[in-house]
Amino acid sequence: MTLPARTLGQDLDVSALGLGCMGLSQSYGPVPDRRAAVDLLRAAVDRGVTFFDTAEVYGPFVNEELVGEALRPVRDRVVIATKFGFAFDADGRSTGLSSRPADIRRAAEGSLRRLGTDHIDLWYQHRVDPDVPIEDVAGAVAELIAAGTVRHFGLSEASPRTIRRAHAVQPVTAVQSEYSLWFREPEREVLPTLAELGIGFVPFSPLGKGFLTGTVHPTTTFGDDDIRSTIPRFTEEARQANQALVDLLARIAERKQATTGQLALAWLLAQQPWIVPIPGTKRLHRLEENVGAAAVELTPGDLAEIEAAAARIQVQGARYPEHLERMVDRS
Repeated sequence: MTLPARTLGQDLDVSALGLGCMGLSQSYGPVPDRRAAVDLLRAAVDRGVTFFDTAEVYGPFVNEELVGEALRPVRDRVVIATKFGFAFDADGRSTGLSSRPADIRRAAEGSLRRLGTDHIDLWYQHRVDPDVPIEDVAGAVAELIAAGTVRHFGLSEASPRTIRRAHAVQPVTAVQSEYSLWFREPEREVLPTLAELGIGFVPFSPLGKGFLTGTVHPTTTFGDDDIRSTIPRFTEEARQANQALVDLLARIAERKQATTGQLALAWLLAQQPWIVPIPGTKRLHRLEENVGAAAVELTPGDLAEIEAAAARIQVQGARYPEHLERMVDRS
């Protein structure tokens, strides 16, 4: 099976849909055992996915090890994106942001070792560090690119001003931020900036952390090991109010003979040819469903209908708890 290819900035070609790997190690309830997770990652390759997203802080560390093990037999056929930008204590627990050049070099060595590879295809600064000038960050990554251990530079949750400053030092290949029909803030300033500079965009949580699939209901409960139990947008009241958006997608999906989740992904793919969503999943049938979204064609009329209906729906609840929202770059 093949997926159509898309090109991010700096001529980086990837499958039109990638796979976000975080949930295989944390954040969304019980995680699969290692064998099952490896099998899922390899099944994604078999179904045409060539773009895999991980980070040193996922686990921490264990997600990179998992991705490295799973993709080692097909390393020459895939693009692995990982991230730096957190500090860790002696026990491996995250202690906050840190993108000092020395920490960047340390992070590169660790990620290369855990992934079992000699290069990182796409390396994002996970969150902008307000204590380190972005020019210093871009310069440190540029040195690693010159050395051949990193091939492409990315940013996550960065403001347009930060993107421009970084891009002036080391061309940015992709920016990763949350984007979906229920979080459209990037449309205001980030997407126009990326279009101007020729930078690709990688939406994470393109299915609204599962909400846009229609499988999360007002009565759904989340365990303490599920990040959605802490997110204001997932309170029972907010879910009740936000159900109108899922109902809208469901109506159009039925007409297109697609699932609600597929329609949400197809909408993203229709926004720009340089947008590559990275839905995550722990289940094979969801992986296959997500991959199938690339075959859902939305006409200009479909898109206008979605836009008109969505404009009448006010999404309720913040997308992050306060401590995570403080990490988003607003400079």
